[in-house]
Order: sequence, then C-alpha cells, then structure tokens
Amino acid sequence: MRKALIIVAGVIVLAVVNWNIAARERIVTDGKVVLLDLAPVDPRSIMQGDYMALRFAIANDVLRALPDRADGRVVVQVGSDGVGAFRRIDDGTPLAADELALRYRVRERQAKVATNAFFFEEGRGSDYSGARYGEVRVGPDGDAILTGLRDAKREPMGR
Repeated sequence: MRKALIIVAGVIVLAVVNWNIAARERIVTDGKVVLLDLAPVDPRSIMQGDYMALRFAIANDVLRALPDRADGRVVVQVGSDGVGAFRRIDDGTPLAADELALRYRVRERQAKVATNAFFFEEGRGSDYSGARYGEVRVGPDGDAILTGLRDAKREPMGR
C-alpha cells in the first residue's frame, strides 16, 4: 500500500511539472510579442556565469501608479513598432486592440515583469552590450517570458 501511494504521488508531481512546462512552452510559441525598454544593470555573476541583470523601464511606471504595492497586472499599449508603453494598472476594463495585460510582482520594493536576468554564453557579453529592448512573449493570462534582447533598431541580438 505504501509503495502504491509513493508511486501515485510521484506520478502526480510529474504530471503537474509537465503541465507547467507545457504551459510555458505555449507562451513561448503562441504568446504575443511586445518589446519593453530595458535599463541594464550588471553584466557578470561569478556564481552563475555571464548574464545581464535587467530592469524594465515600465517597472518604474508601475510603482508610481500603485497605491498599495500589491501584485497584479499592468496594461501596456503596443505601438505599431511593437514597443510597449505603460497605459494603466489593470482595473478589469476591457483591453483595446492595441493593449496587452502583463502580470507583475512587487518584491523588495521593486516591480518585476518577466525576469530580471538574461543569461548568455561565457565571453559573449559584448554581443549584448547594446541591448535596448527585452523581447517578451505574453500569454493570455498575462504571464510574460523573456525570449531575447533587441538593439536600438529593434533587431534581434545574438542569434
């Protein structure tokens, strides 16, 4: 009996993990692309290898607009060039055709959208030094995944 419970628990854990992986993959393949202005911070971590610490410029707008510093969603207007700009904190109002809602989390008095780091191969930091935008794919629920960096001309970098 105990062995059966362990096997059932293991199958359930694997099912949940695989469900989450599949959901993230759907965002990467089917999510809407929006470019967010970057404010790069630091290009190196001895423990983790080469990476660029990221801060999205929209995070400052989110913090200014928040009355209570709670997690939620921000409405971003996506221009014809694909660049997203802060519109408002999501209040449930239906989105316009040129708007997306992105989930944000407030941690340590900072708003976080997608991720706060972009990892790259060791020694390739100079390839990304001109990064201006984070290419983010957004799922229907507002979850965002950083899929690349773009330069000032909005061209993909490092591919």
